[in-house]
Amino acid sequence: MKNIIISPSILSADFANLERDIKTVEKYGADWLHIDVMDGHFVPNITIGVPVVKSIKAVASIPLDVHLMIENPEKYIEPFAKAGASILTFHYEAAEDKVEEIVKLIKSFGVKAGLSIKPKTPPESILKYMPVLDMVLVMTVEPGFGGQKFMPDCAKKIPVIKKHAPENLIIQVDGGINEETAGVCTDYGANSLVAGNYIYKSADIKSAIESLR
Repeated sequence: MKNIIISPSILSADFANLERDIKTVEKYGADWLHIDVMDGHFVPNITIGVPVVKSIKAVASIPLDVHLMIENPEKYIEPFAKAGASILTFHYEAAEDKVEEIVKLIKSFGVKAGLSIKPKTPPESILKYMPVLDMVLVMTVEPGFGGQKFMPDCAKKIPVIKKHAPENLIIQVDGGINEETAGVCTDYGANSLVAGNYIYKSADIKSAIESLR
């Protein structure tokens, strides 16, 4: 079994029973909890904000992997860090001229820093930031909604990133992840997978999580 960090996306959980659904994936071996924060501007959807992350922190026993799909991410680093994020990932496309500044800000709160790229962004755009990052998140769907189909060409960015990555860099993939596409991504060099529907809509959540490894 591969040593892969599995981060179930609560975007596919039942929000009326969020604590139950968090406890379920924890029980069955999830390593992190992926929380998609969307603002209706950077992506065409609105999800959750700081108060919900704070509430999740109160019931979760695994690290909170918070993905900021928002404009002006620097304005929200402190609130999300203080709400309990273990990892804060922001988008290169939302902060092209201030990546290093935001990474420093994230780390000033003792939180790990991640940088994400959308499907149309070439991996070469972010290679220079590798030394200061804890994680790179490769989107294999257009961010904004769960349940989309995996875009295989996006996975081809993984070996490029891997080639230039420090040994301890986490390479995460999000979008259309299931047993088959997980294999594609990990073969390319990914070591963290985000999955929503594949885990939460499964009749056997334990097996779904294990199959991704």
